[in-house]
Amino acid sequence: SLDGAIRDLNIYYTLVSESFLIFGFSALFLASIGLYGVTSFSVNRRTRELGIRMAMGAEPRRLLTMILKQGLSKLGLGLILGLGLAFLMAGTLRISLYEVDPFDPFVFVTIVATLLIVGTLACLLPARRASLVDPIAALRDE
Repeated sequence: SLDGAIRDLNIYYTLVSESFLIFGFSALFLASIGLYGVTSFSVNRRTRELGIRMAMGAEPRRLLTMILKQGLSKLGLGLILGLGLAFLMAGTLRISLYEVDPFDPFVFVTIVATLLIVGTLACLLPARRASLVDPIAALRDE
């Protein structure tokens, strides 16, 4: 019957949209953990350098800005590549989307804003830790 077919179609669209939602949040989580890990690893490897910079008179704010710039440049590159792939792949999703434009600007702006916020927070923690490096302890470590 027609009602049964419509119900089956609604179940299909609900399942697909919920799957995309779960995969999207998983990807956001993994990307933020990865960015945090890379930035944190970079800060840990450069503890001695950061200690020398602090001993030479670098302001903690400048170290914070430097580490944030490095992390956000990685984030920017990822956003550019991701948006490029999203535009290439959006047309293929047209079959699965119901009453939604695959090139909806609101969706793309929301995704970029969310990734920028999460990415900035993921970079901020290691950058803050870098700005609090004790120069004497950093030089004494090695």
